[in-house]
Amino acid sequence: MDIFSKIAAGEIPSYKCAEDAQFYAFLDINPLVKGHTLVIPRREIDYFFDLEDEELAAYQLFAKKVAKAIKTAFPCKKVAQVVLGLEVPHAHIHLIPLQSEADADFTKEKLKLSEQEFTEISNKIRKAFEAL
Repeated sequence: MDIFSKIAAGEIPSYKCAEDAQFYAFLDINPLVKGHTLVIPRREIDYFFDLEDEELAAYQLFAKKVAKAIKTAFPCKKVAQVVLGLEVPHAHIHLIPLQSEADADFTKEKLKLSEQEFTEISNKIRKAFEAL
């Protein structure tokens, strides 16, 4: 079982933002900006485009709802969707609140947030998600 599957199963702590039977969203612990969230399928699959068509469609609809919650919790111009990441063999979407394209620059220094800040951020997103 990979690290993201363990996170979704609750075996490893995370800052949960949203979930349903198929998908799980949680804060990136090395965020580019406040509200940077990862969305994963609960089913272990390494490559995003290996998902079945129906699963990929459901994944995008779940991510869309999470993005709307992020935009509500952290007003921004747009929420970027970035699919990359070779470091974890589990498909994942980065949702990043944007004020400018520089906010999605993965080469810049990541934010250092406290546990309290992470908790406050995830709570804001979760409340916005549940209100949709």
